[in-house]
Amino acid sequence: MTRQSATARKAEDLLGIPVVATSPVAGGDIATATRLRLSDGRTALMKTLAQPPDGFFAAEARGLSWLAEPDAVAVPEVLAVDTDCLVLPWIEPGKATAEAATGFGRELARLHAAGAASFGAEEDGYIGRLPMPNGSADGWPEFYATRRVLPYLAAARNRDAISAEDAAIVEGVLGRLADLVPDEPAARLHGDLWNGNVIWGADGRAHVIDPAAHGGHRETDLAMLSLFGLPHLPKVLEAYAEVAPPAEGWEDRLGLHQLFPLLVHAVLFGGGYGARAAAVAARY
Repeated sequence: MTRQSATARKAEDLLGIPVVATSPVAGGDIATATRLRLSDGRTALMKTLAQPPDGFFAAEARGLSWLAEPDAVAVPEVLAVDTDCLVLPWIEPGKATAEAATGFGRELARLHAAGAASFGAEEDGYIGRLPMPNGSADGWPEFYATRRVLPYLAAARNRDAISAEDAAIVEGVLGRLADLVPDEPAARLHGDLWNGNVIWGADGRAHVIDPAAHGGHRETDLAMLSLFGLPHLPKVLEAYAEVAPPAEGWEDRLGLHQLFPLLVHAVLFGGGYGARAAAVAARY
């Protein structure tokens, strides 16, 4: 480790403790990640972004704290947050084992069961670097349609990331959500639960990071895990079902919940994600 003076000074100002050394961490898609060695022997992770969107790191900190409240899943404690940075404890990476996956499945079920006051959240957030509206709605079907699918469908159209014909297919399924997806109370969701946001720790647990936390339908987190994959995913889902069995037919509904992340990817990356969302919607 070397010492990057500007980063170290910022961390010291926020934490009130000297930084002995810093080193860059690879893999961040949006923010710059730096590992900090503190004078008290602890190691931390500092995420920085020179010109972040308004409230970007505050939203992440809020989401992490909210997910940590039920003490269900392993979530890093927020050590410090400012407009341009976030400091978290360093999670020492380990191996993705079947045992850890089983534990994660049970913990995720308990997190969802902790619930939320309503669908959405008190404040808007972010999904990746895109704004994410969290305003309340009259039930999950309206929330999912108006706060999750339609905003990103419109953004994808504006960026020519989905054709008008494919957009119409996606929009056409939204009026049937109440008939297709069983009514359930609002669950406490991570909201962006893919492999990159799960760290398999050396402590034998799966730690979740970078949430887009909100109250939603619990099948949404399961659908995102199924869309982008996770080591030992069958073990995760089996253990989840032992604690809180999903409603019958949930696997057939995963595509409906995947419309949201597919459209987010269409906005961010283009490619074939828009057409893929339409192909999924057409199944329903």
